[in-house]
Amino acid sequence: MIDEAATDFEAVHGARPSGTWAAPGRVNLIGEHTDYNDGFVLPIALPHTTRVTARGRADRRLRLYSAQGDGRVTDLALDGLAPGVVAGWAAYPAGVFWALAEAGHPVGGADLFIDSDVPTGAGLSSSAALECATAAALNDLHGLGLTGPQLALVAQRAENAFVGVPCGVMDQMASACCTAGTALFLDTRTLQQRHVPFDLEAAGLRLLVIDTKVKHDLGDGAYAALRAGCERAAELLGLPALRDLAVADLDPALGRLPGELRSLVRHVVTENERVTETVERLEHGATAALAPILTAGHASLRDDFRVSCAETDLAVEAAVAAGALGARMTGGGFGGSVVALVAEADAEPVAEAVRSAFGSAGYRPPVVFTAVPSTGARRVA
Repeated sequence: MIDEAATDFEAVHGARPSGTWAAPGRVNLIGEHTDYNDGFVLPIALPHTTRVTARGRADRRLRLYSAQGDGRVTDLALDGLAPGVVAGWAAYPAGVFWALAEAGHPVGGADLFIDSDVPTGAGLSSSAALECATAAALNDLHGLGLTGPQLALVAQRAENAFVGVPCGVMDQMASACCTAGTALFLDTRTLQQRHVPFDLEAAGLRLLVIDTKVKHDLGDGAYAALRAGCERAAELLGLPALRDLAVADLDPALGRLPGELRSLVRHVVTENERVTETVERLEHGATAALAPILTAGHASLRDDFRVSCAETDLAVEAAVAAGALGARMTGGGFGGSVVALVAEADAEPVAEAVRSAFGSAGYRPPVVFTAVPSTGARRVA
């Protein structure tokens, strides 16, 4: 695959590349919509990656080509990059160049060839994978010496300020910093990380990812409205962020809020509690005991945060009815994917039950695969 990437790069850009860098998509085990509330998250990196094959240029041009694109090279002037100037997929790598330059890092022109097997629109952070692979490539090409967390912050800045999606930092931190065989326990306020062992095979379990094929667009305003509601609630409660509201104080706090904000607050506070409980169970080797936490998390996303949809609800219901220990929607919502914790022997029966349920409902066939905790952004050639 790496030799093929170099050959493809040369065919498009007319020269041999300097190297290839990869960054993974992620699936979030638990901790949804907590990152922009300064809370806790627990993602794993997927084996699916975005690969950026790159070479520096002597001029100030940025030339981008995607194997999944329209067959054309996007040619941009680095000095003309600004929020709102670049549209579509090219905004993500262009935004990384812009964010690095804005932060004072010496980045020059480059040719990029991008290829990816991270599902798009599936809530699996294809955008973060593209950003982090680009950031890793530029870090090495220009000898910037940035750490994984620093690259993640650059990538988040690109998505927030250049692309215009007000996401938290979880996706980029997962893509940049995860390690194989572990889940990343991240405090999104302090950025303190802990790699928690997540050995599904030893427990006789699998984590299935069910891509419902329902596409979502977090830039359409719904995500921003949820974030604004959470920030407004924290302000009314006199808190820096909802992370600072303890479960024991939840009920009295809800009584001080307008009705439309109460369910948002309830989800964030209880979801933070679910993350810490999940970490505790994993550290005690009780992987199968995660099941009720996952299912409770989905109910909260569905009923309190209201970011589920008919397809994700059906995937959860069909998986659990077919023997999954627990299941939940993952990602920002409005479509995307579901994770289901299953016994090894039940993996295919559960997958088939979900496919059958989707067929009966007249939905597009979902794509089901096993999530294997994998490695974050790195040079691969």
